[in-house]
Amino acid sequence: SAGIPDFRGPNGIWTNEKKRKRKSDTTTETTDESAGASGFASARPTLTHRAIYKLVRLGKVQYVVTQNVDGLHKRSGLSRDHHAVLHGCVFTEKCEACEIEFFRDNDVGGMSFQPTGRKCSECGGVLRDCLLDWDDELPEEDWKQAQQEAEQADLVITLGTSLRIEPAGSLPTLAKKFVIVNLQKTPYDHRAKLVIRATVDGVMDKLLKQLGYENWDNADKDEPHIERQWKREAT
Repeated sequence: SAGIPDFRGPNGIWTNEKKRKRKSDTTTETTDESAGASGFASARPTLTHRAIYKLVRLGKVQYVVTQNVDGLHKRSGLSRDHHAVLHGCVFTEKCEACEIEFFRDNDVGGMSFQPTGRKCSECGGVLRDCLLDWDDELPEEDWKQAQQEAEQADLVITLGTSLRIEPAGSLPTLAKKFVIVNLQKTPYDHRAKLVIRATVDGVMDKLLKQLGYENWDNADKDEPHIERQWKREAT
């Protein structure tokens, strides 16, 4: 519903990207490096993104972990203080010197922490993309916090994920209990406290209404504030 195709299905973004890479290994054909991100710029937060933001503001949800690279949690208004981005974001570039992240409206280009050609407006350092390639390690600080938050959680709810990409796939098992909301089976269905075979938008809408927020979604009335710069606080 965000206007973005799936990622790992037969015609998913990363599936097609791998096909392009295999073809480029055996031919001299030039490929479009931005093809995988072409649909992201026009995508908008879904009801589920808005619901998560609402639940964070209400104090019902403490933290969010995403494997998506579309930046839609940021576009919903959610601060990076409240979510880990495990696979990077096509709209984020990070200063290699002061480590400030800049969230842009357009794909910053590149993959696997390459220089984007821009300089940091705060310190003049080199800006690099944040998008992971297949062989890259998860970002250390985000992954560490994601694990800590899962271990401390009374409940983890997984929304629309196959839980097949490790190590993130097993993250919910660190919690006291977890619920899976997904249309297809996952490898962890047997360990979940509850499995719901339904659309995530439908489930999240009903959840907010059951909590007493009947008219919670004001997406057409209020434009979210998008956090453009962020830096992790020193611990």
